[in-house]
Amino acid sequence: MAARTSEETQKQARTLIADVGVDLGAQLSALTSRLYEVLAAAGEEMAGDRQLLDVLYASIESNLAMLAQVMRYDTRVDDLVAPPAAREFARRLAQRGISSNTLVRAYRLGQQALMDWALGECVVRSPDLEVAYRASRDFTELTFRYIDTISEQVVLEYESERERWMANRNTLRAAMLIGILANERVDLVSAEQALGCRLRQNHVGFTLWVAEPAPAGVNLLELERCLQSLAKAAGGRADPLFFPRDQSSAWGWVQLGREPGTMDLERLVASMSDTDPHVFAAMGFPAAGLDGFRHTHLEARRAQDLAHATRPVACRLTSYADPEVRMVALLATDLDSARRMVARSLGRLAVDSEPAARLRETLLTFLNQNGSYTATADLVYLHKNTVKYRVDKAIEERGRPLDVDHMELELALLACRWLGSAVMRNG
Repeated sequence: MAARTSEETQKQARTLIADVGVDLGAQLSALTSRLYEVLAAAGEEMAGDRQLLDVLYASIESNLAMLAQVMRYDTRVDDLVAPPAAREFARRLAQRGISSNTLVRAYRLGQQALMDWALGECVVRSPDLEVAYRASRDFTELTFRYIDTISEQVVLEYESERERWMANRNTLRAAMLIGILANERVDLVSAEQALGCRLRQNHVGFTLWVAEPAPAGVNLLELERCLQSLAKAAGGRADPLFFPRDQSSAWGWVQLGREPGTMDLERLVASMSDTDPHVFAAMGFPAAGLDGFRHTHLEARRAQDLAHATRPVACRLTSYADPEVRMVALLATDLDSARRMVARSLGRLAVDSEPAARLRETLLTFLNQNGSYTATADLVYLHKNTVKYRVDKAIEERGRPLDVDHMELELALLACRWLGSAVMRNG
């Protein structure tokens, strides 16, 4: 018998691929279900999203149907256009914020599962191992070219939709945020869809900003990175909601779930150590629901206002949960009244000078320690007699005993600590 030429082997392999293509068309439903099970199990991001999974099924089915036609009729792969269902699946992933890596991985996993089936079919259909091998090799090359062509198109579809969707979503999100913060009546389901987060849980609000003048290179990306660090330290249950206001300031909300948890201020401040030192933040109390979403944001803004009004070197993180912050934030809303109260309560202690500042801080610590010279000395690392001297000197400068207008005295000392020269006379 004459030896078979390479051309004959290639022709027979081509016929075998066409026959397998016919089988692919005949078994389209079963093979689609098989690949669907593989891809749905691997796509954790799609779990429970019935609409998205239905589109995934349609995408698999349309791709298999197109590939069956390519196999049967030896169609040029480079001329193919991605099926509408495949493009729609890419758009849905973009709209849900699911990474394009999930899209590409789905095509690679689908390719692997299909090749396992098709190569088995080649061996079963052709007892001639040389033909089966040639058909298997050609089919592998065909699927790689198909995946490259189609995946490139769907990734472009994904990126276009992602850009369009984000622009549209940012517009909707901004409008919804303005409505919520203005205490307008909003539909809860629509609000959650627009914001991309559940409102029926606890949130803690943050404001973030770059100290002026803003150094080059410190931008919104740095603010978002800071919010993500704070969210992790606060025990956030999902990606925080980040809303840029301009190039150097932003608002943020960290999702805490059903329980508000305990905000460890030291841990939160420590989480900011890896972020740019020119980035500052303020936060409110954790609170639940739509009202809580609004209230914690307003508290964060009050804390931010206080941070802006404080002495030149402000804390990296100002928390409205700090009782001092809450009290002084109220004073800061009316600086004229605060100045008069400080002058009336402190007398000569209300001078913006270093000696007066030492006396005020010692006196405030003394009052917080219930009038204990020993406890105060331990806190400020001074000898007990030095503390007593400073307290006596502060009383002398004030011009009145400590038990006169005691509550106003503490408020005045706190106002000086936080608001500094804004409420004191020049030294």
